[in-house]
Amino acid sequence: MAKYLLLKHYRGAPAAVNDVPMDQWTPEEVSAHVQYMRDFAERLEGTGEFVDSQALAPGGTFVRYDGEGRPPITDGPFAETKDLIAGWMVIDVDSHDRALELAGELSAAPGAGGQPIHEWLEVRPFLTEPPTITE
Repeated sequence: MAKYLLLKHYRGAPAAVNDVPMDQWTPEEVSAHVQYMRDFAERLEGTGEFVDSQALAPGGTFVRYDGEGRPPITDGPFAETKDLIAGWMVIDVDSHDRALELAGELSAAPGAGGQPIHEWLEVRPFLTEPPTITE
């Protein structure tokens, strides 16, 4: 089994087929979308392929170490990251092909008008060991 991150973006990926931003959906459309996501996760729990999923709030802060005994430095907001990442799902599957299959299905979650979004999802494998450094 291999773990994959299915990463959902607000912006930065190619445009979805049903490209109406969620803040313009009706409450019923948002509920239908969330229910689709829950049902999808529940089905994967049943097959043992679900690990975790989370949606992210719009606010966030970047933090950086600034030396021993000094408080961390914070800065933000940075639209290039926090406004791009909407959430994720982690799956544990037998193959890369299965990860792609599930991502394709997840991209069909309903959006505006109850129509599938057909959004682009980023599929990223987890590292199983540290990268090899060659000199």
